[in-house]
Amino acid sequence: MARSSRLVYSTDQGRICPGCQQPQEQCVCKQDLAPYSGDGIVRISRQTKGRKGKGVTLIEGIPLAADELKALAKQLKQSCGSGGTIKDGVIEIQGDYREQLLPALVKLGYQVKLSGG
Repeated sequence: MARSSRLVYSTDQGRICPGCQQPQEQCVCKQDLAPYSGDGIVRISRQTKGRKGKGVTLIEGIPLAADELKALAKQLKQSCGSGGTIKDGVIEIQGDYREQLLPALVKLGYQVKLSGG
């Protein structure tokens, strides 16, 4: 009979990564992420599709790891005074803040383009 459960906590080591079965501090799964393979241009667009007419600003193409992307998203949301999230490596900020985010990202050293209509 195959065992369908995995170790998630050990009293000796603490939390265990479900992917690599190593202690969370020594997890190697995070290091296995492939580097971003974009063209190096950060694109800012606006989208209303699937949101009942409410617009969000999308920021795509930022070559950062998940933790760094989360910190950047928090910084950008605070500068806009708005909420948002990260989905599949794309930062979504509620509302239309394209003109406000463009100089903020350029100041951080990214090559930025406004895309879409």
